[in-house]
Amino acid sequence: MEQEFKAMVANNHLLIYKVCRMYCSTEADVQDLYQDILIQLWRAFPSFKSESKVSTWIYRIAINTSITQFRKSKRIPMHEYLSDQMAKTISNPESKQEDIDQLNRAIALLADIEKAIILLYLDEYSYREIGEVIGTSESNIGFKINKIKSKLKENLKQ
Repeated sequence: MEQEFKAMVANNHLLIYKVCRMYCSTEADVQDLYQDILIQLWRAFPSFKSESKVSTWIYRIAINTSITQFRKSKRIPMHEYLSDQMAKTISNPESKQEDIDQLNRAIALLADIEKAIILLYLDEYSYREIGEVIGTSESNIGFKINKIKSKLKENLKQ
């Protein structure tokens, strides 16, 4: 079982770091949260039934752990993650880094659950898969994504 767990973590460590970076502002906080997520994954590993993809299961635990830790510690979230897809939608490609920073600030203004949804959306998860991770219906995810996009547009105007 230990070898299976190590292999699973090795294959998905970037996914875990991505979630950590979404909810942490310093590298020390990222490392602490990463360890907390690993502990939660280890505790839940014996009960994983392969009913969903491993990455979906990991996302669910990582996001829930992150939100719980964030609420406990009142950390200030910083987003260092953006997909190439989202970066391409930014209006002014000449000042890409400035636009990325602006988009990070806009994402930082979202609620915790909205950050999780947009992260999964940017990673091209289906609405059904996002719903599994978040614990809601596929149609509700579609509604929430549209609402989040509107919030991001509004936040980018400020």
